[in-house]
Amino acid sequence: MTEDLTGQPPGPAGPDPYDNRRQVLYWRLLARLFDGEEQPALESASLGVVEDIGLPSALLDPGTSLDSVVQRHPELADEFDGLMTPDDDAAGSRDRAAEVRRAALVSKVLLNVFATGSSTVTAEQLARWQSDAGWLERALGGPPGGLRGGRAAGAGLDGGGLGPELAAIEADLVGRMRLREVLADPALAARLTPSMSLIEQLLRDKGNLSGVALANAKSLIRRYVDEVAEVLRTQVEKATVGELDRSVPPKRVFRNLDLDRTIWKNLTNWSPEEERLYVDRLYYRHTVRRTTPQRLIVVVDQSGSMVDSMVNCTVLASIFAGLPKVDVHLIAYDTRSIDLTPWVHDPFDVLLRTNLGGGNDGPVAMAMARPKIAEPKNTVMVWISDFYEFDRSQPLFEGIEAVHRSGVKFIPVGSVTSSGRQEVNPWFRERFKALGTPVVSGHVNKLVHELKTFLT
Repeated sequence: MTEDLTGQPPGPAGPDPYDNRRQVLYWRLLARLFDGEEQPALESASLGVVEDIGLPSALLDPGTSLDSVVQRHPELADEFDGLMTPDDDAAGSRDRAAEVRRAALVSKVLLNVFATGSSTVTAEQLARWQSDAGWLERALGGPPGGLRGGRAAGAGLDGGGLGPELAAIEADLVGRMRLREVLADPALAARLTPSMSLIEQLLRDKGNLSGVALANAKSLIRRYVDEVAEVLRTQVEKATVGELDRSVPPKRVFRNLDLDRTIWKNLTNWSPEEERLYVDRLYYRHTVRRTTPQRLIVVVDQSGSMVDSMVNCTVLASIFAGLPKVDVHLIAYDTRSIDLTPWVHDPFDVLLRTNLGGGNDGPVAMAMARPKIAEPKNTVMVWISDFYEFDRSQPLFEGIEAVHRSGVKFIPVGSVTSSGRQEVNPWFRERFKALGTPVVSGHVNKLVHELKTFLT
């Protein structure tokens, strides 16, 4: 029988202290998420674990925001970044103490984001939740807003489908807030951070607002639109380039000078004795891009379920409308259609003119869109909808099929969101696939890619 370092035979294997500590922290997390009431034994045991591993007790206080924790303990900021991303370490090199520490930090993030209670929400509480949700997105390896949309749209953060869940929680918080009272108080309104859930609520309620409340609502919508535009404009500009037009002589200015080509073409003039290159001719780069006048027709379903797409597409349409030789038309519809083309350069104005909700009547929108097609081969039509048309499904599809066969580049879009998912009528999805125009659905980057390949 082997002996330990004390000369005594080993006793029976006991419970792993690291596993016990992690289990205490996660049992407390589950208890608080599903019950909300404190369990004294779990709270006491968790406090002992947290203090024993040298972490602040504020991690166990649901009322303390992550911003406050990091402000008091700045050394923790880096630990939250990527906290919940997969660990590449081999199983044999596990750091058991680090796993307990991670469990304490993960519990804090999840509890702050998912344990939101059911009482009335203040503007300060909504702002705190939005910040805590940003920390969750950072823990998952992306920037704040990467899952919920906003400035970080385009980050490509997946999060295992958490985006729609976070959006639903935020929408619930906004719904529990006395928004009209908050908007009527400039100090409270200033605490609000624009988000898709908040913008949707503002657009739905704008008819009931006036005076200071309406002005604050418009300010929030404008801020959000500008933030989305900043991100989308960068994505569009990165690839909004046509082929070089070599029929146009290059402009003979210094910044266009092709130095490498100039040297190569004049190498025969090299004088070894003088160690000097004599240049007979300068060569310049072509910078003029070949562009073809194009027409972009965007048709957007403005029913309530499409608000995310509505915001993104109106902003996107305004950006493409600012490109040279791109003629953009914008139509929104529910049971009626409205031509928003005169305001396409200002997405803020467009959104204020929309009326979210109602049913769908795609054929009415198609009747307004088809006369706008002048040269089919130079026209792209983007149709954003969930395509639940019911008894109008066949007439709408026949109209779409006719437009497609005329030579128009038709792009059906199920959603143009920053993160969420959108259900698309399977009847339409199969027919679009057979037509050779599969539905674009998901991240707004997909639509940006489709448009730039056609318009540039």
